[in-house]
Amino acid sequence: MRHGHYDRISLMKQVLLTAVLSLAALLCHGQTIAPRSLVTLNDGWAIRPITTVATRAPYDPVTLPHTWNAEPIAGTTLYERTTMVYRRTLTVGPEHADRRLFLLFEGVNSVAQVFVNGRTVGEHRGGYTAFCMEITPFVYQGDNQLEVWVGNAYRTDVLPISGDFNVNGGIHRPVHLLTTGPDCISPLYYGSSGVLIHQDAVSADEADLRVETHLSTVGTGLRLALSLEDAEGQVVATAETSVVDSVVNLPMHVDRPHLWDGRSDPYLYTLRARLSDARGVVVDELTQTTGLRYFRVDPEQGFFLNGHVLDLHGFCRHEDVPGRASALLPEDYERDMDLILEVGATAMRLAHYPHGAPMYELSDRHGIVLWTELPMCGPGGQSYTGYVDTPGFRDNARQTVYELVCQRINHPSVCFWGVCNEILVTDGGRFHAYDDPIPFIRELNDLFHSLDPSRPTALATCVDQRYYLGATDLLAWNKYFGWYKDAAPSAGKFFDDSHAAAGGIPIGVSEYGAGASPRHHQWPLDQADRADSRFHPEEAQAWCHESNYEAFRVRPYLWAKFIWVFADFPSYMRHEGEEDGYNDKGLVTRDRQTRKDAFYFYQANWTTTPMLHLTSQRFTRRTAAVTDVKVYTNLPQATLYVNGQRIGRAMADDLHRIVWTEVALRPGPNTVRVEARVGKQTLSEEATWTVVDE
Repeated sequence: MRHGHYDRISLMKQVLLTAVLSLAALLCHGQTIAPRSLVTLNDGWAIRPITTVATRAPYDPVTLPHTWNAEPIAGTTLYERTTMVYRRTLTVGPEHADRRLFLLFEGVNSVAQVFVNGRTVGEHRGGYTAFCMEITPFVYQGDNQLEVWVGNAYRTDVLPISGDFNVNGGIHRPVHLLTTGPDCISPLYYGSSGVLIHQDAVSADEADLRVETHLSTVGTGLRLALSLEDAEGQVVATAETSVVDSVVNLPMHVDRPHLWDGRSDPYLYTLRARLSDARGVVVDELTQTTGLRYFRVDPEQGFFLNGHVLDLHGFCRHEDVPGRASALLPEDYERDMDLILEVGATAMRLAHYPHGAPMYELSDRHGIVLWTELPMCGPGGQSYTGYVDTPGFRDNARQTVYELVCQRINHPSVCFWGVCNEILVTDGGRFHAYDDPIPFIRELNDLFHSLDPSRPTALATCVDQRYYLGATDLLAWNKYFGWYKDAAPSAGKFFDDSHAAAGGIPIGVSEYGAGASPRHHQWPLDQADRADSRFHPEEAQAWCHESNYEAFRVRPYLWAKFIWVFADFPSYMRHEGEEDGYNDKGLVTRDRQTRKDAFYFYQANWTTTPMLHLTSQRFTRRTAAVTDVKVYTNLPQATLYVNGQRIGRAMADDLHRIVWTEVALRPGPNTVRVEARVGKQTLSEEATWTVVDE
């Protein structure tokens, strides 16, 4: 590579020719080259606003992943939507000679313009999918300047255009420098690995796969070899062919595959792809992890994995943590997964956009079934309906379909492609759409199927389902019985009616829940419409979940049941609850330090490891001298003690609750303790409740 500026096309030809000659020289001397290397570039960045135009204006140092609007603007619920400039130095040394260099961005929110040494490399629109750009023609040996202009402003050609969450601006996922030889498995195919594993037919007896490999080559006489290894490293299938095109499709067959079976047995295979030259020297190599499984959704019996019913229950989840918002670190993903496993979830809906790579990988390893979706959403109570019929919007949605499928197709945990969330139609009543979204939803549905026929599509709606029937394979409802005006006991009738009217299309629950603050409490409970209230008692959230789940658990036709939401998160449009700008429907707090009572309700219903939880422990100051005492447990019975006196033993009901009614408390502090025995082990919890005058 030479110094200075130069014509991009002519230099590219020169670089590739030099690389081929250098490779030949190395081979003549009996040497080999490393197929590829990947170096993370998260350090050494600095940032300043695009509006800072002075040449000497300072940059602030930052480390990736990073977002500049992790918290609202002081005194408001709003957050900054602007453009920032990220900059760092990239040193290209002699080891990079005759190599191809790529920048791999895992996610930049929402629009990224990439420059190297002041020259435009390219632009990517969309903040939640990866993209890759080759920078070989733009760099020279020595220090090179990388610059990324990042904007998260409102625009109708970038999804999402509405939604009940904050769109955090920044390079909010890691960045890597990928280097390869002249001939490589292409990293440029929609930000994917370049190796796409299609599961054409899988059963307990055999699995037929088709591996689609995208190549970027200049040499001749190349061969592509694939091998599939089991968890012990034993090769169970191979395939090989000469390279005659940039896309190679190779079939592979596995007899008696060890199936990926959700949480009970999340078994994984490793696919190894090797690209070799005419001399048999491996010039590029990569591995992909996958799992083999088959599944279907029945409109009467729900979800079947590998021939048996699997009850899909779990959370919707946003990417957000205090101080960093969507700029998550590996430990953030791991902590969330630990909580998801602790509560006993079997599935998760990744709302409302493609999530970072670690969540898919963790779900593969732990057996969590995923619904992953496009960032085509709205309105969450907004007047904007989430869809506009413009070329920019449609093009960005189509691009995101390609990126989502190509980047996540190898993950066995992904079982559902989500097309949209609450994209509203004009219903002649409450809702009025800007443009009719149904034709475009159908188009995206067909696009998903053309790229991956093995997975069903789904959408989530909060309005009359008849507008959406047939637009996707599956339908699910965002319905908040017991939180808004509808009473929770009416959930059963609503879903029975929806099921009967669906015409054989499976229906599920994509969102349900209620808000709660761990500092808000009430007894006796006043079941008011709390949607816009400042008072969100923890006891009301628990009652809402109990009532909804009581209806859902006896309706096997509901193919999935997703709680809204895993953890509290910021939302600029929220003016309710304890703090403006937050959606507090999480079953854990934003910092993941507090599990709300409803979390333990599901743990009691979804797990078998012995557990016992005394509810309302945080309700420490009370005015009522007579109260109910409730525990959640997966044990058959427990005993209550108040101020050291045994009140009595009681049995759990079929929702794994034990309730002692009308328990008398004395003025001042009271010690309330519950106990349950498991063999020789005793589980217990206690709290101090102080009765005060009103």
